[in-house]
Amino acid sequence: MVEGGPIDVLTGDWLAELTMLILAGNRLKGRPGYAPTFLRQLEDVLGPCLDRGIKIVSNAGGLDPAGCAEAVHELAGRLGLSPNVAYVTGDDLTGLPLDLINADTGERLDATPLTANAYLGGRPIATALSAGADVVVTGRVTDAALVTGPGMWRYGWGPGDLDALAGSVVAGHVIECGCQATGGNYAFFQEVPDLARCGFPIAELRADGSAVITKHPGTGGMVSIGTVTAQLVYEIGGPRYPGPDVVARFDTITLSQDGPDRVLVSGVRGEPPPDTLKVAVNYLAGYRNTMTLVLTGLDVEAKARVAEEAIWARIPRESFDQVDVTLTGGGLLRITVMDADRHKAGRAFSSAVVETGLSSYPGFHGLTPPGDASPYGVYWPVLVPAAEIRPRVFLNGDEVPHEAPRATPPTGSLPAPARSEVTSIGGPMVRAPLGRIAGARSGDKGGNANLGVWADTSGRYGWLAVHLTIAKLKELLPDLAPYRIERFELPNILALNFVVHGLLGRGVAASPRMDPQAKALGEELRAQLTDIPAELLPDA
Repeated sequence: MVEGGPIDVLTGDWLAELTMLILAGNRLKGRPGYAPTFLRQLEDVLGPCLDRGIKIVSNAGGLDPAGCAEAVHELAGRLGLSPNVAYVTGDDLTGLPLDLINADTGERLDATPLTANAYLGGRPIATALSAGADVVVTGRVTDAALVTGPGMWRYGWGPGDLDALAGSVVAGHVIECGCQATGGNYAFFQEVPDLARCGFPIAELRADGSAVITKHPGTGGMVSIGTVTAQLVYEIGGPRYPGPDVVARFDTITLSQDGPDRVLVSGVRGEPPPDTLKVAVNYLAGYRNTMTLVLTGLDVEAKARVAEEAIWARIPRESFDQVDVTLTGGGLLRITVMDADRHKAGRAFSSAVVETGLSSYPGFHGLTPPGDASPYGVYWPVLVPAAEIRPRVFLNGDEVPHEAPRATPPTGSLPAPARSEVTSIGGPMVRAPLGRIAGARSGDKGGNANLGVWADTSGRYGWLAVHLTIAKLKELLPDLAPYRIERFELPNILALNFVVHGLLGRGVAASPRMDPQAKALGEELRAQLTDIPAELLPDA
């Protein structure tokens, strides 16, 4: 990114929801509470960035932004450099009295949090850059804040510049996952040139909040309306995308091709932010262990029953706090146990599985030897009043004055989210995979999964919006039948978004699914056969 062409700000997003739990585990083991890999990458680019005036903004501070900033100073000293390094605190609420009501389920947590970090916005980053910082490291901020903050700094946006702020949030959402905006993990991956050398995305952010998404010339991958749409529908909920600085209306986004590998994102409208901030709480919930048996040949389901009977005869299923048994279509029997007792969930379980090997189904073999249990944590989102959170900004160790103004509601209001136009297409139907006319991308939002589906033409989208109801989704993916699903329409980008509540249990670290982040859910849907109008299918 530094050497491939001109940029003003180099951003780095290190903090998935799971990462805070990983960093907490590292800290308990005496390791840094920040991301050491940030320092390794910084070693290569800090000098060139200072020479070229490129600002560096990253949330790699994790649970210890001050420690990360100190490590940056130490690294710079070894390199003979003297950057101005800022860090942002105020997100860490660990140990403070919180109302631990789950924002998704309404349940109250009775365990002691291991970590509790509020999602801050871009305003503290803007303060740090305005004070002269060359490098800014933060703890938990929203992913988009790494773009919104520099936008505030460069263009002087105040809290009332809602549309500009909303546009920067959308731009930040597009580039936050790197190559996912330039062809990585793209449903139509065969169209992507030189994917192995995929270039990272760039947001050319403008004063009005619009942005052109592009990449450096000579890099692999591509930037198209399709690749940008795929990232827009990744890990979102409804058309209103809330954040600490603004609520971005995803139903107002306009995408247009602005040249080769250039997509203009414009028209985004913003609403005042909510008066609460989300807090990512993690707590240690016990121990887990998984054993996977391979079932081959005939009568796979009967073999699975025999395997389970043999295992539970040695160690009763009801003795564990939680058990999940999954038989995959590929013949894998995956058994996961969770319990507060490490020994019970550890070798007492895994050894019992192996001990059935000579008295179980024919062809018995597993993927792993007996192993110990590992601790697991649970992600628990809660809300706190935004007015109670006080971000603090430090530059080279000294605090910089920082105010956090709030937007006042405008006199008018934006219209309700648009609804798709009903499209009726007659003619012959062909049974074919849904993915022949639709792309999809899926991911995790705590214990929920998101599944975004889009089309490339208005005709295909019009049919998709009528055809792919919640009932149809459950018919195509029967495993989703027990779950509550919300469906949202985004006709401006020819997309639908589904939120599957509870599919991932208590979140990624506690999910027993083979695909705990629901990354494959979209591709599973695209592979399902359904009746599609022949005129919508691509030519054979």
